[in-house]
Amino acid sequence: MALENGKIYDQRDYDSGTLGESDLPASPRVLFESWLSEAFDHGLRDPNAMVISTVDDRGIPSSRVVLARGADERGIVFYTNYESRKGREIAQNPRVSLLFHWRELDRVVRIEGRAARVSEEESDAYFDSRHPLSRIGSTASPQSSVITKDELAARITALTAGVESGEIELTRPAHWGGYLVVPDEVEFWQGRPSRLHDRFRYRRDADSWRIDRLAP
Repeated sequence: MALENGKIYDQRDYDSGTLGESDLPASPRVLFESWLSEAFDHGLRDPNAMVISTVDDRGIPSSRVVLARGADERGIVFYTNYESRKGREIAQNPRVSLLFHWRELDRVVRIEGRAARVSEEESDAYFDSRHPLSRIGSTASPQSSVITKDELAARITALTAGVESGEIELTRPAHWGGYLVVPDEVEFWQGRPSRLHDRFRYRRDADSWRIDRLAP
């Protein structure tokens, strides 16, 4: 890849595999879990990292990277601060888009669906499983708010001191927890030579899924 006169030239070809109709299960969950497992097996760094995009009340989109912490028959689960920008935007408009990119495998999965909070019990269980320093960080940080480095350090120091003295019990704060994204549409993208990529879209149709091949 080269940058010349403000233009990016990438001559790399995509030749890591193929995806055909015979490879497609009836449910996108099966293929997604297979691809995610392969990403872990290949030793990719943070294979559960995904981009989540939300829209504010002005119709302006925003995207950021989070870690998926669950993938089952319900959908995809992630955890965050409910008062963060993404949390506020989900409260206004629960429709979100997720994107997984496994570059080394020339694969992308794009998911569209609705996000809703998981149960308090599920959020409690995950919070309690986290490293104590991660729990302190999640509790002390007013995510997405303007703050100085010193102010954040002071909040963390005060909370840590309270926990260590026994004055504060480190339980999940009300402003932090999980979301479940229930997919309505899932697209699988497998890079192919000459940019003739394999693309298949699953769209929810009542209790089943409709599958279409998309032009690259």
